[in-house]
Amino acid sequence: MTTKKFTVQLPNFVEARPVAEIVQTASQYESEIYLISGTKKVNAKSIMGMMSLGLCNDEEIEIEANGSDETQATEALIRYMGSVA
Repeated sequence: MTTKKFTVQLPNFVEARPVAEIVQTASQYESEIYLISGTKKVNAKSIMGMMSLGLCNDEEIEIEANGSDETQATEALIRYMGSVA
């Protein structure tokens, strides 16, 4: 299992297009991928889950990935969404 904290650096994060792109990116990997913000933990491959997370720029979140390509999945999502905290 890979976990990393990072800071969200996406303009208009809660809008549908960036969230859809995150879900598309996560869906390219076989690993289970979750984003954790406070007490919420959502599946990064779920559009509804991601929309419910309600993230904002400069918010620190954690990514958790488990599977054969967890490192690649984690790096790809962090590259898209922000910078390592």
